[in-house]
Amino acid sequence: MSAPAPEAPGSRSGTAPPAWRPLLLLAGGAALVLLALGARYGYHRDELYFRVAGRHLDWGYPDQPPLVPLLARAITAVFGDSLVALRVPSALCVAAGVLVAGLTARELGGRRRAQLLTAGAYAVCPFAIAAGHTLSTAAFDMLLTTALAWSAIRWVRTRDPRLLLAAGAVTAVAVNIKYLAPVALAALAAGLLITGPRDLLRKPMFGAGAVLAVAAAVPGLVWQARHGWPQLDMAGAIAGDADFGGRPGFVPFQIVLTGVVLSWLWIYGLWRLYRSPDLAPYRFIGHAYLLLNAAFLATAGKPYYLAGLWAALWAAGAVEVERRGVPKGWGWAATVPAYAVTGVSTVLLTLPVYPVSTLASTPQPAVNPDGAETVGWPRFVAEVARVHRSLPPDERAVIIVSNYGEAGAIDLYGPRHGLPRAYSGHNGYWYFGRPPDGAGTAVVVGPESTAGAAALRRFWTDVRPAGRIDNGAGLDNEEQGKPVWICRGPRGSWTELWPEFRTLS
Repeated sequence: MSAPAPEAPGSRSGTAPPAWRPLLLLAGGAALVLLALGARYGYHRDELYFRVAGRHLDWGYPDQPPLVPLLARAITAVFGDSLVALRVPSALCVAAGVLVAGLTARELGGRRRAQLLTAGAYAVCPFAIAAGHTLSTAAFDMLLTTALAWSAIRWVRTRDPRLLLAAGAVTAVAVNIKYLAPVALAALAAGLLITGPRDLLRKPMFGAGAVLAVAAAVPGLVWQARHGWPQLDMAGAIAGDADFGGRPGFVPFQIVLTGVVLSWLWIYGLWRLYRSPDLAPYRFIGHAYLLLNAAFLATAGKPYYLAGLWAALWAAGAVEVERRGVPKGWGWAATVPAYAVTGVSTVLLTLPVYPVSTLASTPQPAVNPDGAETVGWPRFVAEVARVHRSLPPDERAVIIVSNYGEAGAIDLYGPRHGLPRAYSGHNGYWYFGRPPDGAGTAVVVGPESTAGAAALRRFWTDVRPAGRIDNGAGLDNEEQGKPVWICRGPRGSWTELWPEFRTLS
């Protein structure tokens, strides 16, 4: 490795100037790609849910805080049902994350090359791009935690007390995006207490920031307490899913989600945080990352819960590459072609670049199942409408579906078919209302096969299959192949039955 390079001319306080032009080009390029492809395929099930949840605003839901549904409501109120408009905030989150990642490298002493290596890793990160394609809590959470790590690093370097208040403000927003947000703050604070400076807790601005964050969290905590803490049940349901390979896949999937070719950079950064004297003041980032790994492994969390710390690790690796050279044998991995290959692979595996008719024959549905979940909603609603129209005109029927995406799709596309609203017991949708007690007939979507008739007969005496969902593209998504039933003879009033329909997943 080469010797450390001297400070860049014109640097101030030990840092080089931000490489604004290339950073802005990277950020703008990522956002442009996301927005250019924003209207292809269709809504994701979460977006359909947010759209309806925004009309049932509350201080919380079983599966999320209120800010993203509030944002969805604001966007649809101003722009109507514009898919591109709905996805602009997530694309902007990715662009902002690219900039903050580059500035994080600057705070660690990185000059132009380190800033671009870090920002580029964020710009082509498969998870960041996938999350930025739809309105999602993940895109906001990744940006806000990245900003939180940046503020902690900058505070260690400058000791500017305003940064502690800013960290509190970022956390105040984050706790209204995702309930896990305080965990990252706790890990960063624990890392600082382990490595120093240990006077963090005595700083008045830290206390002010903590008060701000707690005050922002109180309404959501009150909602959870009043509703029996459903988030705890939700956490258990998520842990039981065992997707991303469960605990054995926790670390390997971080390599996949950060881009296999470029994953070396954050791994190298983590190693150098514990080896490099230059990075010793920032070793708390390594501690925070390891603590979060231990916590989420113990609770069966998801590998992308660590996404907000990847930028700081990329930055640590990039700064060491700039100072000491690329580790032997890895020179190819810090080149423009390596980033370009990762970027192209990310687009092909996460974004809607294929014709819908050929999507099922590509690797994308296996790598990024969320893409398949944006296909087929109009056909789904059309099939439900066909079954609903097959009933005698004088037979009033309610529609009950198995998840919030299906209910949200009927809310969006159902009016053109003359459908009534749909009911679902899934997550927050359970709180949006139950069927009226006078409803004796129901058009029901799911369970997943005709064998589910036995489960439905717990609630109705007469259960008959009347249709089947087909997205028309051969995609094996969550709706494909589900039966549509006509159910008559409810075994009780909906006041009695509705609690049995509540599900969390």
